[in-house]
Amino acid sequence: MTDQAVRVERSGPVSTVILHRPARRNAVDGPTAAQLAAAFRAFDADQDAAVAVLHGEGGVFCAGADLTAMGTERGNRVAPDGDGPMGVSRLRLSKPVIAAVAGYAVAGGLELALWCDLRIADETAVFGVFCRRWGVPLIDGGTVRLPRLIGTSRAMDMILTGRAVDAAEAAAIGLANRVVPSGQALVAAQELAAQLASFPQVCLRSDRASVLGQEGLDEPAALAAEFVHGRAALREEADRGAARFAAGAGRHGSFGP
Repeated sequence: MTDQAVRVERSGPVSTVILHRPARRNAVDGPTAAQLAAAFRAFDADQDAAVAVLHGEGGVFCAGADLTAMGTERGNRVAPDGDGPMGVSRLRLSKPVIAAVAGYAVAGGLELALWCDLRIADETAVFGVFCRRWGVPLIDGGTVRLPRLIGTSRAMDMILTGRAVDAAEAAAIGLANRVVPSGQALVAAQELAAQLASFPQVCLRSDRASVLGQEGLDEPAALAAEFVHGRAALREEADRGAARFAAGAGRHGSFGP
């Protein structure tokens, strides 16, 4: 029987996907990777779910791939197509995911955090390519997403040295979007997720899709794609939003009703 290492909790439009492998510091083996992929596919297909939070239970986000499973029937799937070794790393969802990072987010765990749209770290968070020590490569997007996120020079430093990056440095270089007190990452991520879920969703998702799609396009092509993405929001939401503003909502920068 497969252990249930991934749990999903719902609060309105916010889904929280929780890694629970305390004995392995939330390291991901093959079955866990499959459970992660299934959980996020279900989230993306659920019309009532708007934003997801990815969290590692027990004070550790994720210690990476479970190296003790390598070469066994529980080993991570390694193939050029289909799901990546960590399960979700090749998925392109239509909705945002926020990482709630406490403790270690290293090796494949760093790659899971990079896959998310935003990263909320508490003061205990540590990011790093710790797999450098064992000859295990980054094959879940680390060499692609990290330099795109923080720049080639800083990414090369992290990737070649494998050094630990604490929460303060992660925020300074753009790896963490926000740093919160110890023990508050999950609550802060869920609060942010609820805020994102309260916005008009067609517009939010089309803007997100444009940001993700523009990488590698020249400026004219990226601007043309942005316009295509934005047309649905203009049709479905912009008129209503403009009417609310004209009626007095959102004055002086307020994000309330």
